[in-house]
Amino acid sequence: MSLVIRPYTMNDFEGLLDLQREAFPPPFPEDLWWKPEQIQAHIRNFPKGAMVALLDDKIVGSATSLLIQFDGKPHTWVEVSDNGYIEGSHDPAGDSLYGIDVCVRPSYRGNGIAAALYQARKDLVVELGLKRYLAGCRIPNFHLYANQLTSQEYVERVVRGEIKDLVLTFMLRQGLHPIQILDDYLDDEESLNKAVLVEWKNPNI
Repeated sequence: MSLVIRPYTMNDFEGLLDLQREAFPPPFPEDLWWKPEQIQAHIRNFPKGAMVALLDDKIVGSATSLLIQFDGKPHTWVEVSDNGYIEGSHDPAGDSLYGIDVCVRPSYRGNGIAAALYQARKDLVVELGLKRYLAGCRIPNFHLYANQLTSQEYVERVVRGEIKDLVLTFMLRQGLHPIQILDDYLDDEESLNKAVLVEWKNPNI
């Protein structure tokens, strides 16, 4: 089996929806799965940021990004993604690639698919001469420590390897580094609505 990563098109919509059904089953609300008009907007505004991963022609993962001019200001997922449409937030002249979504079929996890999607994003940062890759990283294990640690202290302990976080530990392995806590980033009980902004800098700049 060989993994292929390429831009997604509207012909991939049913496969992308099937991927989301498997990755986010009920009680996850169906109205939060990608809608055709959102996929169309990704393709229209920034096709290079709309990536799909295939194994033997089956869609097993996807990742969506946009370009922003990074100013360090706090933000939410809804603001940076234009509620998932990227129409009003994508800046073609921006200096940073911002990831708003990564999804891998649960039955295919552990096969390097997410890592390959992150590598494709790093390659895109270099190809476009951007300064960095950014993402708002969930910290889903934070609720287990919230009565003992602030979110900043929790992130610092994850970075030191003293605590494992389901998402942040993976991001650290991809070479991303935390730079900022984001409050009220996304409705997310496990992360207590917090995220940490993570960064990978273009080594050529």
